[in-house]
Amino acid sequence: MIDFVASKLLQAFFALFGVVSLVFILFTVVPGDPAQMMLDQNEDPEQLAAIKAKLGFNLPLYQQYFYYLNDLSPLSIHTTQSDAFGAYRASVYGGWVLFRGTQKVVVLKFPYLRTSYQKRGKPITEIIKETLPNTFVLALSSMLIAVFFGILLGIVATLYKDHWMDQTLQFLSTLGMSVPSFLSALLFSWFFGFVLNKYTNLNMTGSLYELDDFGESRRLVLKNLILPAFVLGIRPLAVIIQLIRSNLLEVLSQDYIRTARAKGLSTTKIIYKHGLKNALNPVVTAVSGWFASLLAGAIFVEFIFGWRGLGKEIVTALNGLDIPVVMGSVIVIALLFIIINIVVDLIYTYLDPKVKLN
Repeated sequence: MIDFVASKLLQAFFALFGVVSLVFILFTVVPGDPAQMMLDQNEDPEQLAAIKAKLGFNLPLYQQYFYYLNDLSPLSIHTTQSDAFGAYRASVYGGWVLFRGTQKVVVLKFPYLRTSYQKRGKPITEIIKETLPNTFVLALSSMLIAVFFGILLGIVATLYKDHWMDQTLQFLSTLGMSVPSFLSALLFSWFFGFVLNKYTNLNMTGSLYELDDFGESRRLVLKNLILPAFVLGIRPLAVIIQLIRSNLLEVLSQDYIRTARAKGLSTTKIIYKHGLKNALNPVVTAVSGWFASLLAGAIFVEFIFGWRGLGKEIVTALNGLDIPVVMGSVIVIALLFIIINIVVDLIYTYLDPKVKLN
């Protein structure tokens, strides 16, 4: 177990390092000038030069990369010069000084994701704290919908194999896997939030929390979760239906199932008591991958439904060339993806003892 966890953590470190490097390269060479975006319509050369110096845009690319890794690293090295880019500032980094020399300071701190270009220097960690819970609620709700209805409809498709119900479910699941989430979001928002609004009482757009009529306090609006959660859950729902059906059919053809039938057990009891547990192993793996993907794939769904989550924040940041927000959000999503996959590997070995940790 210890060797397995250590191996996974080492793989996670290299995977995260690769993600950080790729994200830095992609968004550092992105077209456009964030400094000019911060000045809006002002074209003052002195202010432009000052902003570039403050944010390190005037440094060589390899030096910017080093400073970015230094900011993200829990153990980082900084200069003691207060006017130098990359100098240690306790008000920014916090943490604990492990060593202080005449020119260098070694600091143990939490990863520093820097600050927003467009939101008056608001720390990226605060932006993520405000938006990530909404994305997590949306992704979790979508996965719960997908798992519950996917298992239920997968069992129905198995019991009525080659029946019109089975054929209908297979057609709908194939359609669900084929239609892009952003198109489903547009259709569901328009149809259920506009055309059928007087029957559904659902909004075309809206987030989990909204301001009251007086704009003084926030109130919980759970109905705004229904449409985006269902839309985001369509694709994993379709996959789970197919997985449950194919795996149950394979399990039901095994010898021990024939023995159970010979003992007089009903098909329903055989499925729930013997077949379903063995058929769930591939589903657990699929659910883990889909849940992590939903955190990243919620971008367009959140934007279309006006759901104030991390995905919508990324789109807004891209429009304003707020690169630190995009980079920080992508790195956090990648970290969550890695953690979820490690946890699921452990769960998978618990469900199937024949699988060994390696």
